[in-house]
Amino acid sequence: MNQSIKERVIKILKNFSKKEDVAFDDGTELKDLGLDSLDTVEMVMEVESEFSIQISDDAAAEFKTIGEIVNFITNAK
Repeated sequence: MNQSIKERVIKILKNFSKKEDVAFDDGTELKDLGLDSLDTVEMVMEVESEFSIQISDDAAAEFKTIGEIVNFITNAK
């Protein structure tokens, strides 16, 4: 199940990424995607919608890598 979550998260992040040649894996840092603050808010809203979960602003502010987002979703389910 974790792999499916990861694939879905990566698909969302690819739609928001402003950078080319980014390797999307657990260790990929969100800052490397070139997202501004509005992009980040919209990305979090998209993740919430995709997985039918709520992510607090505090939790979202802690996300640094793709793996951290996947772990949060896995634990929220």
